[in-house]
Amino acid sequence: MPRPLLTPASRWISLLSKASLILAAGVGAGAVFPAATPSRPAAEPGIGDRIQLQVVTDEAEAVLGILARRASGGEVGEKEWLSLFSTEGYVRLKKREASMHRDLIDADFEKFVLSPDLAAGVAALRRTLDAWKKADLMASARRVLAYLPPEARIRARVYPVIKPQTNSFVFEPATDAAIFLYLDPKESGPQFENTVAHELHHIGFASLGEGSDATTGDATSDVKAALDWMGAFGEGFAMLAAAGGPEVHPHAVSEPEERARWDRDTARFDEDLKSLEKFFLDILDGRLKTDEEIQKVGFTFFGVQGPWYTVGYKMAVTIEKRFGRPVLIECMRNPRELLARYNEAVKSRSAAAGGSSAAGTGQATGGSGSSAKGSGPAIWSAELLKKIGAEKTPS
Repeated sequence: MPRPLLTPASRWISLLSKASLILAAGVGAGAVFPAATPSRPAAEPGIGDRIQLQVVTDEAEAVLGILARRASGGEVGEKEWLSLFSTEGYVRLKKREASMHRDLIDADFEKFVLSPDLAAGVAALRRTLDAWKKADLMASARRVLAYLPPEARIRARVYPVIKPQTNSFVFEPATDAAIFLYLDPKESGPQFENTVAHELHHIGFASLGEGSDATTGDATSDVKAALDWMGAFGEGFAMLAAAGGPEVHPHAVSEPEERARWDRDTARFDEDLKSLEKFFLDILDGRLKTDEEIQKVGFTFFGVQGPWYTVGYKMAVTIEKRFGRPVLIECMRNPRELLARYNEAVKSRSAAAGGSSAAGTGQATGGSGSSAKGSGPAIWSAELLKKIGAEKTPS
């Protein structure tokens, strides 16, 4: 498929948007519209030029208004439905669904709003919306700005919505970034802030626009495809940015079972790195030829928060701790440097601990793409680095 020359983060987001993955990421920079009603603008002197956010709750408020009217014995007529269907949130939701070739029919939405299941959950929906409206998204944006180049901008509209599908997503990334979040009573205010922060990191990176990443200009089509997919490590970068730093667990505000799942998944780092390396080499060596074949394998690494998240996160933390955040930010823009710097960080840590590292063998002290017991985490093989042109990346 066509791959625009954008930042690594936005290259893989293009792949995701075409496959309609849920809440994988969203990117882009666009003009901020005048505040909708009801909405809560987020603005702060001194950084307004870099952060422009609005939470637009009109669709959710209109649905809850209809439910409240019914509960009190009032009639829900054409006026109430027209009010709902003219909200900014509903209009953009309908536009998004049409772009995915699954039209949102007003009559079907009316049936959903009037369903017994929705009426039964109205109190929880109201409590959740009220909690989300109090969320400090400016603080979320400031956290992720610390993990973005100084020229990056965060401009987006956040829509908590009540709808039949429970998915969340980002829409119109290149023109007017919108984050749609299913109003989920299971998601607390702090969790909402963390989710939005994750998406804002993607949006901020994509605001750098075309030409901000020239790392693929000299690459063959196979190398470009591999580098594009390495941009999916942006999910791990966003996990780190949303948390606010390596010292904060990326699921600090999550439910215990979510945190435990993340810990179990990160414990498989060596195995997952090896699987990802095989994926990259299969692209580079032509064993995966078509976009369909590549996507079929590449998308398996997303999962709930699969290797694109966990391996990307651990690489980012390792680089930041060894070289500092400015170097990490540059690595985010250059997948070749990302892999090379990660290897360097692991080797230097191993050397400092008194271990021996077999430079360029794809290991800290063990076999290719893996690590021997007690040698530290796995590193990328010399074969992969050479094939993507990363073996000459300055250290």
